[in-house]
Amino acid sequence: MSGKNRSRPPIGLPNIHAFRMQRHHLLDRGSATLTQVSRDVCGIQAQVMAAAEMALWARMNGLARAEISSALWEKRTLVKTSLMRQTLHLIPAEDFSLFITALRRSRVEAVLRVMAKFHIPREEAFAINEIVVAALRDGRMTQGELRERIKPKVSRRVRAWMERVWSALRIPLAEGLICYGPVRGQGVTYVRADRWLPKQKAFEENEAKRVLLRRYLRAYGPARLTDFCKWSGISVKEATPVWRSLEDELTGVSFGDSSGFILRDDEGALAKCDAGERVLRLLPSFDPLLLGHAEKDHLVDAAHYKRVYRNQWWISPVVLLDGRVVGIWAHKRQGGGLTLEVELFTKLARALRKGIEEEAARLGDFLEAPCRINRIH
Repeated sequence: MSGKNRSRPPIGLPNIHAFRMQRHHLLDRGSATLTQVSRDVCGIQAQVMAAAEMALWARMNGLARAEISSALWEKRTLVKTSLMRQTLHLIPAEDFSLFITALRRSRVEAVLRVMAKFHIPREEAFAINEIVVAALRDGRMTQGELRERIKPKVSRRVRAWMERVWSALRIPLAEGLICYGPVRGQGVTYVRADRWLPKQKAFEENEAKRVLLRRYLRAYGPARLTDFCKWSGISVKEATPVWRSLEDELTGVSFGDSSGFILRDDEGALAKCDAGERVLRLLPSFDPLLLGHAEKDHLVDAAHYKRVYRNQWWISPVVLLDGRVVGIWAHKRQGGGLTLEVELFTKLARALRKGIEEEAARLGDFLEAPCRINRIH
């Protein structure tokens, strides 16, 4: 990084935590819309749809699940598709082209590398696109229905790859030709993006990557190049020239034993950011705040790391206090309501434990079932 971007005097960790929580709508859960929240956090991971709904709930007072469904399948202001790290996300529909253009190269190349192990040439890989788009001409279809349309029209080696890989739709998804449609019965459906979504703004690839990097730093800064790569799934080699192209817009920040970069425009906001009073939040599995950085020591003590970031890439629901993880929680439906069990990593004052009770009551309202805390231990 150039000399003009040398780190400034250290910023206190409370400022860092408050800044990130503010940008994630975890301090003020006021008047932001679903699209604003989804845009500001750079997408809500939706591998588990219930967790995605709760990530939005954690940031918005008075939100109803029906509003999320309406935004996705009726108003179409949100869209669900595969994006960062080849995982499902909810993003504003009007940002679809931005995300697709920024991520396309890395995501398509990742799929092609796997297909190459089956000796599938690029032209055969991309031929799937035409088959899928043609099949969806008359409306949405499930993955199983699309597989049946694809298999008779591809080579034996492509069929062998389809038997080994969970989805033959990865390239059409990465290219932005299709996205997720409404659930049909127990299965998801896919739709043509050009027919489902509003008219999209066209982006040049490098500009799309710069816009995405700026948005990432607004939400997750201070951060490093390696953090952006871990979050986005873009390789360091591919992301480095994009990062360097924004050097004049960045400023270094030191905090604790670490350092990172923020947008120069955010320097004043970071220095002044203060949560004021203590802030306790319940965050769901795979919450965006838990996924933004390569290293997690700013979030959770090493002794408790594996209780949060578990095997098979599973991430526990957490109790967040002033920007740090102080416990994990789980809920289940029982009888006509919900029971919540909380396991704390440290003792909390009575007032803070009451904050857990308040969060549990909010969750019960959101899930339309009375919520009872079974125990806090």
